[in-house]
Amino acid sequence: MASISAAANIPPTRSLAPVRWWLFAIAGLIVLMVLVGGATRLTDSGLSITEWQPIHGVIPPLNEAQWQEEFAKYQQIPEYQLINKGMSLSDFKSIFWWEWAHRFLGRFIGIVFIVPLVWFWATGRIGWKLAPRLAGIFVLGGLQGAVGWWMVSSGLVERTDVSQYRLAAHLTLACAIFAYVLWVAVGLRFRRDTAPPAVRTMGVVLLALVFLQIFLGGLVAGLDAGLASDTWPLMRGAFIPDGLLFQEPWWRNLFENALTVQFDHRIVGYVVFAAALAHAWQTRGTAYSRRAMTLAILVTIQAALGIANLLAAVPIWLALVHQFGAIVVLAHAVTNLRAMLPAGEGTAARVPVEA
Repeated sequence: MASISAAANIPPTRSLAPVRWWLFAIAGLIVLMVLVGGATRLTDSGLSITEWQPIHGVIPPLNEAQWQEEFAKYQQIPEYQLINKGMSLSDFKSIFWWEWAHRFLGRFIGIVFIVPLVWFWATGRIGWKLAPRLAGIFVLGGLQGAVGWWMVSSGLVERTDVSQYRLAAHLTLACAIFAYVLWVAVGLRFRRDTAPPAVRTMGVVLLALVFLQIFLGGLVAGLDAGLASDTWPLMRGAFIPDGLLFQEPWWRNLFENALTVQFDHRIVGYVVFAAALAHAWQTRGTAYSRRAMTLAILVTIQAALGIANLLAAVPIWLALVHQFGAIVVLAHAVTNLRAMLPAGEGTAARVPVEA
Protein backbone atom coordinates (compact mmCIF):
# COMPACT_ATOMS: atom_id res chain seq x y z
CA MET A 1 0.00 0.00 0.00
CA ALA A 2 2.81 2.34 0.82
CA SER A 3 4.42 1.94 -2.62
CA ILE A 4 1.09 2.50 -4.40
CA SER A 5 0.47 5.65 -2.37
CA ALA A 6 3.96 6.90 -3.11
CA ALA A 7 3.53 6.21 -6.84
CA ALA A 8 0.28 8.21 -6.88
CA ASN A 9 2.11 11.21 -5.44
CA ILE A 10 5.01 11.20 -7.90
CA PRO A 11 5.02 14.47 -9.87
CA PRO A 12 4.65 13.57 -13.56
CA THR A 13 7.40 16.06 -14.44
CA ARG A 14 9.86 14.00 -12.38
CA SER A 15 8.93 10.65 -13.90
CA LEU A 16 9.02 12.09 -17.42
CA ALA A 17 12.17 14.20 -17.05
CA PRO A 18 14.34 11.67 -18.98
CA VAL A 19 11.76 11.56 -21.77
CA ARG A 20 11.63 15.35 -21.93
CA TRP A 21 15.41 15.74 -22.13
CA TRP A 22 15.63 12.97 -24.72
CA LEU A 23 13.16 14.89 -26.89
CA PHE A 24 15.15 18.09 -26.39
CA ALA A 25 18.25 16.20 -27.57
CA ILE A 26 16.37 15.01 -30.67
CA ALA A 27 15.31 18.60 -31.36
CA GLY A 28 18.93 19.72 -31.07
CA LEU A 29 20.05 17.07 -33.55
CA ILE A 30 17.35 18.20 -35.98
CA VAL A 31 18.69 21.75 -35.75
CA LEU A 32 22.15 20.43 -36.58
CA MET A 33 20.77 18.49 -39.52
CA VAL A 34 18.96 21.56 -40.87
CA LEU A 35 22.19 23.55 -40.70
CA VAL A 36 24.19 20.81 -42.42
CA GLY A 37 21.44 20.66 -45.03
CA GLY A 38 21.77 24.41 -45.50
CA ALA A 39 25.52 24.10 -45.96
CA THR A 40 24.93 21.27 -48.43
CA ARG A 41 22.70 23.53 -50.49
CA LEU A 42 24.96 26.57 -50.25
CA THR A 43 28.02 24.56 -51.38
CA ASP A 44 26.04 22.92 -54.22
CA SER A 45 26.75 19.51 -52.73
CA GLY A 46 23.25 18.03 -52.69
CA LEU A 47 23.54 16.03 -55.92
CA SER A 48 26.94 14.47 -55.22
CA ILE A 49 25.36 11.16 -54.12
CA THR A 50 23.10 9.95 -56.90
CA GLU A 51 21.55 6.91 -55.21
CA TRP A 52 19.39 6.34 -52.16
CA GLN A 53 20.73 3.42 -50.14
CA PRO A 54 19.33 3.67 -46.59
CA ILE A 55 21.50 0.86 -45.23
CA HIS A 56 24.52 0.47 -47.50
CA GLY A 57 24.85 4.23 -47.86
CA VAL A 58 26.03 4.56 -44.25
CA ILE A 59 29.51 3.48 -45.33
CA PRO A 60 31.35 6.10 -47.42
CA PRO A 61 33.96 5.16 -50.05
CA LEU A 62 36.95 3.54 -48.33
CA ASN A 63 39.48 3.25 -51.14
CA GLU A 64 40.43 4.84 -54.45
CA ALA A 65 38.37 2.41 -56.52
CA GLN A 66 35.22 3.16 -54.54
CA TRP A 67 35.81 6.91 -54.84
CA GLN A 68 36.22 6.57 -58.60
CA GLU A 69 32.98 4.57 -58.75
CA GLU A 70 31.04 7.31 -56.88
CA PHE A 71 32.64 10.00 -59.03
CA ALA A 72 31.70 8.14 -62.22
CA LYS A 73 28.04 8.10 -61.11
CA TYR A 74 28.14 11.83 -60.46
CA GLN A 75 29.67 12.43 -63.91
CA GLN A 76 26.51 11.03 -65.52
CA ILE A 77 24.15 13.73 -64.22
CA PRO A 78 23.47 17.17 -65.81
CA GLU A 79 25.07 19.14 -62.95
CA TYR A 80 28.48 17.69 -63.75
CA GLN A 81 28.08 17.70 -67.51
CA LEU A 82 26.80 21.30 -67.76
CA ILE A 83 28.38 23.03 -64.77
CA ASN A 84 31.20 21.03 -63.18
CA LYS A 85 32.71 19.26 -66.17
CA GLY A 86 36.43 18.74 -65.55
CA MET A 87 36.01 18.73 -61.76
CA SER A 88 38.83 16.88 -60.00
CA LEU A 89 38.29 13.93 -57.70
CA SER A 90 39.51 16.08 -54.83
CA ASP A 91 36.85 18.70 -55.55
CA PHE A 92 34.22 15.97 -55.79
CA LYS A 93 35.19 14.67 -52.36
CA SER A 94 34.65 18.11 -50.86
CA ILE A 95 31.01 18.19 -51.98
CA PHE A 96 30.45 14.47 -51.36
CA TRP A 97 31.22 14.77 -47.64
CA TRP A 98 28.59 17.45 -47.09
CA GLU A 99 25.84 15.32 -48.60
CA TRP A 100 27.08 12.17 -46.86
CA ALA A 101 27.14 13.97 -43.48
CA HIS A 102 23.58 15.20 -44.06
CA ARG A 103 22.31 11.71 -44.80
CA PHE A 104 24.33 10.16 -41.97
CA LEU A 105 22.80 12.61 -39.50
CA GLY A 106 19.34 11.54 -40.64
CA ARG A 107 20.15 7.90 -39.94
CA PHE A 108 21.80 8.78 -36.61
CA ILE A 109 18.73 10.71 -35.47
CA GLY A 110 16.60 7.67 -36.31
CA ILE A 111 18.73 5.48 -34.05
CA VAL A 112 18.84 8.05 -31.25
CA PHE A 113 15.05 8.20 -31.45
CA ILE A 114 14.06 4.55 -31.70
CA VAL A 115 16.44 2.98 -29.15
CA PRO A 116 15.45 5.20 -26.17
CA LEU A 117 11.81 5.02 -27.31
CA VAL A 118 11.84 1.24 -26.89
CA TRP A 119 13.52 1.56 -23.49
CA PHE A 120 11.07 4.20 -22.23
CA TRP A 121 8.17 2.04 -23.40
CA ALA A 122 9.57 -1.06 -21.73
CA THR A 123 10.10 0.77 -18.44
CA GLY A 124 6.59 2.20 -18.39
CA ARG A 125 7.44 5.87 -18.77
CA ILE A 126 5.22 6.45 -21.80
CA GLY A 127 1.53 7.01 -21.12
CA TRP A 128 -1.32 6.15 -23.44
CA LYS A 129 -1.65 9.72 -24.75
CA LEU A 130 2.07 10.23 -25.26
CA ALA A 131 2.65 7.00 -27.19
CA PRO A 132 0.83 7.99 -30.42
CA ARG A 133 2.57 11.37 -30.39
CA LEU A 134 5.97 9.70 -30.29
CA ALA A 135 4.88 7.23 -32.97
CA GLY A 136 3.82 10.20 -35.09
CA ILE A 137 7.28 11.73 -34.76
CA PHE A 138 8.83 8.45 -35.94
CA VAL A 139 6.52 8.31 -38.98
CA LEU A 140 7.28 11.93 -39.85
CA GLY A 141 11.00 11.17 -39.64
CA GLY A 142 10.62 8.34 -42.15
CA LEU A 143 8.55 10.58 -44.41
CA GLN A 144 11.27 13.23 -44.26
CA GLY A 145 13.82 10.73 -45.55
CA ALA A 146 11.55 9.92 -48.50
CA VAL A 147 10.94 13.62 -49.21
CA GLY A 148 14.71 14.19 -49.12
CA TRP A 149 15.28 11.62 -51.83
CA TRP A 150 12.29 12.96 -53.79
CA MET A 151 14.03 16.33 -53.69
CA VAL A 152 17.43 14.99 -54.77
CA SER A 153 15.92 12.92 -57.59
CA SER A 154 14.53 16.11 -59.16
CA GLY A 155 18.07 17.18 -60.05
CA LEU A 156 19.42 13.95 -61.50
CA VAL A 157 17.86 13.79 -64.96
CA GLU A 158 16.95 17.11 -66.63
CA ARG A 159 17.86 19.82 -64.11
CA THR A 160 21.25 20.99 -62.87
CA ASP A 161 19.89 21.57 -59.38
CA VAL A 162 17.00 20.37 -57.24
CA SER A 163 13.46 21.66 -57.60
CA GLN A 164 12.85 24.72 -55.43
CA TYR A 165 9.36 23.37 -54.70
CA ARG A 166 10.77 20.15 -53.28
CA LEU A 167 13.59 21.91 -51.43
CA ALA A 168 11.08 24.23 -49.72
CA ALA A 169 8.89 21.25 -48.84
CA HIS A 170 11.88 19.34 -47.44
CA LEU A 171 12.98 22.30 -45.30
CA THR A 172 9.46 23.05 -44.07
CA LEU A 173 8.82 19.43 -43.11
CA ALA A 174 12.11 19.32 -41.19
CA CYS A 175 11.06 22.43 -39.29
CA ALA A 176 7.60 20.98 -38.69
CA ILE A 177 9.14 17.85 -37.16
CA PHE A 178 11.43 20.01 -35.02
CA ALA A 179 8.45 22.10 -33.89
CA TYR A 180 6.37 19.04 -33.04
CA VAL A 181 9.20 17.40 -31.07
CA LEU A 182 9.63 20.63 -29.13
CA TRP A 183 5.86 20.96 -28.64
CA VAL A 184 5.62 17.48 -27.13
CA ALA A 185 8.69 18.01 -24.94
CA VAL A 186 7.50 21.34 -23.56
CA GLY A 187 4.02 19.89 -23.06
CA LEU A 188 5.37 17.36 -20.57
CA ARG A 189 5.64 20.20 -18.07
CA PHE A 190 2.26 20.70 -16.45
CA ARG A 191 0.67 24.15 -16.43
CA ARG A 192 -2.46 25.20 -14.59
CA ASP A 193 -3.63 28.22 -16.58
CA THR A 194 -4.69 29.01 -20.13
CA ALA A 195 -4.08 32.30 -21.90
CA PRO A 196 -7.03 34.46 -23.02
CA PRO A 197 -8.39 33.60 -26.50
CA ALA A 198 -7.02 36.75 -28.14
CA VAL A 199 -3.51 36.05 -26.86
CA ARG A 200 -3.67 32.41 -27.99
CA THR A 201 -4.94 33.47 -31.41
CA MET A 202 -2.01 35.83 -31.89
CA GLY A 203 0.36 33.04 -30.80
CA VAL A 204 -1.12 30.77 -33.48
CA VAL A 205 -0.93 33.51 -36.12
CA LEU A 206 2.72 34.16 -35.30
CA LEU A 207 3.65 30.49 -35.51
CA ALA A 208 1.84 30.15 -38.85
CA LEU A 209 3.63 33.24 -40.20
CA VAL A 210 7.01 31.87 -39.11
CA PHE A 211 6.30 28.62 -40.99
CA LEU A 212 5.26 30.58 -44.08
CA GLN A 213 8.46 32.61 -43.89
CA ILE A 214 10.54 29.43 -43.59
CA PHE A 215 8.81 27.97 -46.66
CA LEU A 216 9.56 31.16 -48.57
CA GLY A 217 13.14 30.97 -47.34
CA GLY A 218 13.33 27.51 -48.90
CA LEU A 219 12.17 28.95 -52.22
CA VAL A 220 14.77 31.72 -51.90
CA ALA A 221 17.48 29.11 -51.35
CA GLY A 222 16.25 26.92 -54.21
CA LEU A 223 16.26 29.80 -56.70
CA ASP A 224 19.30 31.65 -55.31
CA ALA A 225 16.80 34.49 -55.01
CA GLY A 226 18.88 36.23 -52.37
CA LEU A 227 21.02 37.48 -55.26
CA ALA A 228 18.08 38.93 -57.21
CA SER A 229 18.50 42.27 -55.43
CA ASP A 230 21.23 43.31 -53.01
CA THR A 231 19.78 46.61 -51.78
CA TRP A 232 17.48 47.50 -48.90
CA PRO A 233 14.87 48.87 -48.25
CA LEU A 234 14.41 49.33 -52.00
CA MET A 235 14.68 46.60 -54.63
CA ARG A 236 16.24 47.75 -57.89
CA GLY A 237 15.46 51.32 -56.95
CA ALA A 238 11.82 50.86 -55.91
CA PHE A 239 9.85 49.43 -53.02
CA ILE A 240 7.78 47.44 -55.54
CA PRO A 241 10.21 46.75 -58.40
CA ASP A 242 9.32 46.06 -62.01
CA GLY A 243 9.37 42.45 -63.15
CA LEU A 244 7.40 40.82 -60.32
CA LEU A 245 4.65 39.34 -62.51
CA PHE A 246 6.08 38.79 -65.98
CA GLN A 247 5.48 35.01 -66.08
CA GLU A 248 2.20 33.43 -67.12
CA PRO A 249 0.11 32.28 -65.41
CA TRP A 250 0.72 34.90 -62.71
CA TRP A 251 0.97 32.43 -59.82
CA ARG A 252 4.15 30.91 -61.24
CA ASN A 253 5.95 34.11 -60.28
CA LEU A 254 5.33 33.28 -56.62
CA PHE A 255 7.46 30.14 -56.95
CA GLU A 256 9.68 30.54 -60.03
CA ASN A 257 10.51 34.24 -60.38
CA ALA A 258 13.55 34.92 -58.19
CA LEU A 259 12.75 38.62 -57.82
CA THR A 260 9.16 37.91 -56.78
CA VAL A 261 10.23 35.21 -54.33
CA GLN A 262 12.68 37.60 -52.65
CA PHE A 263 10.02 40.33 -52.59
CA ASP A 264 7.51 37.98 -50.94
CA HIS A 265 10.13 36.88 -48.40
CA ARG A 266 10.76 40.53 -47.52
CA ILE A 267 7.05 41.41 -47.20
CA VAL A 268 6.25 38.40 -45.01
CA GLY A 269 9.30 39.30 -42.92
CA TYR A 270 7.79 42.75 -42.32
CA VAL A 271 4.47 41.13 -41.36
CA VAL A 272 6.17 38.76 -38.91
CA PHE A 273 8.03 41.71 -37.38
CA ALA A 274 4.82 43.73 -36.97
CA ALA A 275 2.92 40.75 -35.55
CA ALA A 276 5.69 40.03 -33.03
CA LEU A 277 5.66 43.64 -31.84
CA ALA A 278 1.86 43.60 -31.59
CA HIS A 279 1.99 40.38 -29.57
CA ALA A 280 4.56 41.86 -27.19
CA TRP A 281 2.33 44.91 -26.70
CA GLN A 282 -0.75 42.73 -26.31
CA THR A 283 0.77 40.70 -23.46
CA ARG A 284 2.37 43.56 -21.54
CA GLY A 285 1.81 43.25 -17.80
CA THR A 286 0.74 39.59 -18.03
CA ALA A 287 2.43 36.29 -17.27
CA TYR A 288 3.07 35.89 -21.01
CA SER A 289 4.92 39.15 -21.60
CA ARG A 290 8.45 37.82 -21.09
CA ARG A 291 8.16 35.17 -23.79
CA ALA A 292 6.37 37.54 -26.17
CA MET A 293 9.00 40.24 -25.68
CA THR A 294 11.82 37.74 -26.20
CA LEU A 295 10.15 36.54 -29.40
CA ALA A 296 9.89 40.13 -30.66
CA ILE A 297 13.60 40.67 -29.94
CA LEU A 298 14.55 37.45 -31.75
CA VAL A 299 12.43 38.40 -34.77
CA THR A 300 14.16 41.79 -34.87
CA ILE A 301 17.59 40.16 -34.81
CA GLN A 302 16.54 37.74 -37.52
CA ALA A 303 15.29 40.61 -39.70
CA ALA A 304 18.64 42.35 -39.28
CA LEU A 305 20.44 39.16 -40.29
CA GLY A 306 18.28 38.92 -43.40
CA ILE A 307 19.11 42.49 -44.39
CA ALA A 308 22.81 41.87 -43.75
CA ASN A 309 22.64 38.81 -46.02
CA LEU A 310 21.18 40.86 -48.85
CA LEU A 311 23.73 43.65 -48.54
CA ALA A 312 26.64 41.19 -48.35
CA ALA A 313 25.42 39.12 -51.36
CA VAL A 314 24.66 36.05 -49.24
CA PRO A 315 28.04 34.73 -48.02
CA ILE A 316 27.78 31.11 -46.87
CA TRP A 317 28.61 31.75 -43.21
CA LEU A 318 26.08 34.56 -42.85
CA ALA A 319 23.41 32.57 -44.70
CA LEU A 320 23.88 29.74 -42.19
CA VAL A 321 23.64 32.16 -39.27
CA HIS A 322 20.40 33.48 -40.79
CA GLN A 323 19.08 29.93 -41.15
CA PHE A 324 19.97 29.19 -37.53
CA GLY A 325 18.18 32.38 -36.54
CA ALA A 326 15.04 31.11 -38.28
CA ILE A 327 15.17 27.92 -36.21
CA VAL A 328 15.62 29.92 -33.00
CA VAL A 329 12.62 32.10 -33.87
CA LEU A 330 10.56 29.01 -34.69
CA ALA A 331 11.53 27.35 -31.41
CA HIS A 332 10.49 30.38 -29.42
CA ALA A 333 7.23 30.76 -31.36
CA VAL A 334 6.45 27.12 -30.50
CA THR A 335 7.28 27.43 -26.80
CA ASN A 336 5.48 30.78 -26.63
CA LEU A 337 2.24 29.20 -27.86
CA ARG A 338 2.66 25.95 -25.92
CA ALA A 339 3.08 27.85 -22.66
CA MET A 340 -0.38 29.36 -23.18
CA LEU A 341 -2.06 25.97 -23.04
CA PRO A 342 -2.40 23.39 -20.26
CA ALA A 343 -0.32 20.26 -20.69
CA GLY A 344 -2.28 17.30 -21.95
CA GLU A 345 -3.39 15.16 -19.07
CA GLY A 346 -2.56 11.50 -19.42
CA THR A 347 0.75 12.13 -21.16
CA ALA A 348 2.64 11.04 -18.07
CA ALA A 349 3.06 7.45 -17.02
CA ARG A 350 3.27 7.04 -13.29
CA VAL A 351 6.50 5.34 -12.36
CA PRO A 352 6.17 3.45 -9.08
CA VAL A 353 8.98 3.68 -6.56
CA GLU A 354 9.74 1.66 -3.55
CA ALA A 355 8.42 3.06 -0.27
